[in-house]
Amino acid sequence: MEGAFAVAGAAPPGVEYGGRVTPFVVLCCVVAGSGGLLYGYDLGISGGVTSMNSFLKRFFPEVYRHKQDSKVSHYCQFNSELLTLFTSSLYIAGLVATLIASYVTRRYGRRASMLIGGGVFIAGSVFGGAAVNVPMLLLNRILLGVGLGFTNQSIPLYLSEMAPPQYRGAINNGFELSLSLGVLFANILNYFVVRITAGWGWRISLSIAAVPATFLTIGAIFLPETPSFIIHRHGDVNKARILLQKLRGTTSVQNELDDLVAASNLSKTTQYPFRKIFKRKYRPQLVTALLIPFFTQVTGINVMNFYAPVMFRTLGFEERAALFSSVITRLCATFANIVAMIIADRVGRRKLYLVGGVQMILSQFTVGAILAAQFKDHGGMDKDYAYLVLIMMCVFIAGFGWSWGPLTFLVPTEVCPLEIRSAGQSIVVAVTFLMTFVIGQTFLELLCRIKSATFFVFGGWICLMTLFVYLFLPETKKLPMEQMEQVWRRHWFWKKVAGEEEEKKQAEKIVAPSS
Repeated sequence: MEGAFAVAGAAPPGVEYGGRVTPFVVLCCVVAGSGGLLYGYDLGISGGVTSMNSFLKRFFPEVYRHKQDSKVSHYCQFNSELLTLFTSSLYIAGLVATLIASYVTRRYGRRASMLIGGGVFIAGSVFGGAAVNVPMLLLNRILLGVGLGFTNQSIPLYLSEMAPPQYRGAINNGFELSLSLGVLFANILNYFVVRITAGWGWRISLSIAAVPATFLTIGAIFLPETPSFIIHRHGDVNKARILLQKLRGTTSVQNELDDLVAASNLSKTTQYPFRKIFKRKYRPQLVTALLIPFFTQVTGINVMNFYAPVMFRTLGFEERAALFSSVITRLCATFANIVAMIIADRVGRRKLYLVGGVQMILSQFTVGAILAAQFKDHGGMDKDYAYLVLIMMCVFIAGFGWSWGPLTFLVPTEVCPLEIRSAGQSIVVAVTFLMTFVIGQTFLELLCRIKSATFFVFGGWICLMTLFVYLFLPETKKLPMEQMEQVWRRHWFWKKVAGEEEEKKQAEKIVAPSS
């Protein structure tokens, strides 16, 4: 077997790379990972402004009237097609943009997509802060979506390719931590601007989105490209070696460089990565790229992210109390993200998925049971039970914060070989945006129609996805991305697909010399 890898020019499987986490790699990944602030800030800010009375009066007066009407069910106060269109239009724009970003990222580099995404996001924030009507608000959301389509597609790739394999989980999870900090900052800002009695605090919330986007855009100008892209696009192995030595803090980078060159040579034979990823050989990677982001969204997490203030208003919290409750839940998420960064490369991905899954199942079912028993269409809810719901939502968000949250962009990226990596990441982001759009469009209607049973629906999905991880997802911690094929060959279910491809390769090598 080692001979086969030597012929291909790659290091034998199981060979560990040298190096450590250097200040240079940390600086590069902090700048790139800050792109998560864009996504997180938008998730947090949109839910906050849609719970502000001044914003609703100006753009969604029907929703404001429903809130004041005691005859309207608590579960239906915010049910408005126009309001959900404002929230979720971003994600359709992001879905289309990420498919374009795949081509840009593969051909022009990860930095190019970051620059485009950051620039468009800045433009979108200008329209949000200056909005005078709903069409301007929708243009704001569409431009933000395009920006996020590019940044979410390129940044996880950049982080995974720059990070040392043994610390890839921690560094890639920095994207999720940035996302969580973005939501937290947005929630805190909403809490304070709602105090502005003149009613224009929402303009500050929407326009400040330009701040993290500007930081990312300026920072990306000075970032180096990844060694993988330098070899793949320019064929400059010496430049990639020098960069690797700087990133790893050692001159012993030959094994990693050999794997990058071998992966690049294979990747150059792939003209149509989107077509290639659907071949049987890549079935495990395709299933992972499709189902991981799908399952992530049906946990109900983005309901918590951009409808949390609305939900707390529904439960009877006052405007500022609802926004403050969102701050509390986000603090729990941020703490959980930090825990995930510390332990992801020690305990592995599977254990985090399984423990977090059980935690989310229990919390969703508990919230559903409390609402079913204590929260009716009309009348108030006992404050003790309202605070218990808040506690259980914190438990849910913490469970997500150290499992599905940080691992959604990590695992699909690290299991995809270079020739389909950009396409795989685009599928991840596209499914994320599509499902966020669907849930964003349907949640308020679902809450109005089936009420507390909504949380049992989310809990059922979490049961299914936890079973999927237990049965079908192998462990990927610390293994170099260029050697990830090993995990599929050892897995009880996927080894048949991987084994057939290995036999096919061996047969081709036997036939080649005789011909």
